[in-house]
Amino acid sequence: MEAAVDSAKEAFKTWSKSTVLSRQQIMFRYQQLIKRDLKKIAAEITKEQGKTLPDAEGDVMRGLQVVEHACSITSLKLGETLFNVAKDMDTMTFRLPLGITAGITPFNFPAMIPLWMFPMSLICGNTTIMKPSERDPGACMMLMELAKEAGFPNGTINVIHGAHDAVNFICDNPDIKAISFVGSDGAGQYIYERGAKSGKRVQSNMGAKNHGVIMPDANKEATLNALVGAAFGAAGQRCMALSTVVWVGEARKWIPDMIERSKKLKVNAGHEPGADLGPLISPAAKQRVLELIQSGVDEGAQLLIDGRGIKVPGYEKGNFVGPTILHGVKPNMTCYKEEIFGPVLVSMEADTLDEAIEIINSNPYGNGTSIFTMNGATARKFIDVIDVGQVGINVPIPVPLPMFSFTGTRASFRGDTHFYGKQGINFYTQLKTVTQLWRHQDATDTQATTSFPVQD
Repeated sequence: MEAAVDSAKEAFKTWSKSTVLSRQQIMFRYQQLIKRDLKKIAAEITKEQGKTLPDAEGDVMRGLQVVEHACSITSLKLGETLFNVAKDMDTMTFRLPLGITAGITPFNFPAMIPLWMFPMSLICGNTTIMKPSERDPGACMMLMELAKEAGFPNGTINVIHGAHDAVNFICDNPDIKAISFVGSDGAGQYIYERGAKSGKRVQSNMGAKNHGVIMPDANKEATLNALVGAAFGAAGQRCMALSTVVWVGEARKWIPDMIERSKKLKVNAGHEPGADLGPLISPAAKQRVLELIQSGVDEGAQLLIDGRGIKVPGYEKGNFVGPTILHGVKPNMTCYKEEIFGPVLVSMEADTLDEAIEIINSNPYGNGTSIFTMNGATARKFIDVIDVGQVGINVPIPVPLPMFSFTGTRASFRGDTHFYGKQGINFYTQLKTVTQLWRHQDATDTQATTSFPVQD
């Protein structure tokens, strides 16, 4: 780990001084290489992580979009100027790299989330240390090989592996100036506190409990399809999974239709054709999900679909849990308070939109929420009143494209500046302000040149 930091420190001396155009050209090549090997990386994700191949391809594609956005660095990194702020005096700002940054990534998106981090850091002139999840590091390592092929100089990206010791090293090492983290609440809070105590910038995306509010005037077919896909896709192992549904008024009549759609989903190994959801990441993850399902039953929820005990032919020892729906859930129940991180939909009812909003705003998490309605006034009120960082209107998983930023709030995020987009550039750079005085009377004539200026 010390060697990785030493390597990054040495590379920073020259990489930070490279031109923005040269870094952009390497990033252009990197984008093409990821696109070339997208299916190979996706196959590795499915092998290690278990998600279906189409879902794994989406994992890589959403990360690729961040790389493509990083190629806009010539616009993103522009500073500000004010000419003649005083007589013969100008003020300007430059965005400069921080130094060495670090990324700590989770198991559920082994390509997308690393690609949230190191491309944005590198394009700004930093060097970086990546620590992928110890459960599925293969995709990250493939991305490293492509980075080498693209022409990123040795030392600009370094990878360390491990768990607690590696995390503590990143938090404590004085040469690492900023930490990006996505993962669980406990780890995220720990990294934020320990890293900040060491004087580092930290952005920490953590847990979630994302609600989908279903209004009676919503498009029934589109809404139910969106709800089932967002609740059970990736076996629920998404921080933006729509894990809680709130039926408002007469919308509760659609519950039987939702049950039927959920039962039709196919559970299988991720590489098998036709699989809708694959296994959970580990036996421990499966056991935790089973315990939370049972807690819901014990505390009075109605088990509309029970995905426990499912057996997949040929994969009898797999970590499978089928689509599960707990209905009549109350805010005090453990299955509601905890992020289940499995294919379990928590179902609640509200008589009015105001009651649904109160449920969501009373929950500590603020990652994402959605409302399904055909009424623009209803949607506008929801946008205005809801205390959640990312809102979808008839969109089940409102993760913004990279020209914006991932903006989870409240207990879902620790830090001041979010991932990718303009906020990502802000996170990975520091401002230098220059005020200069060139007196008009000191100007002298210079020799004219007739050659065309060339920028490199």
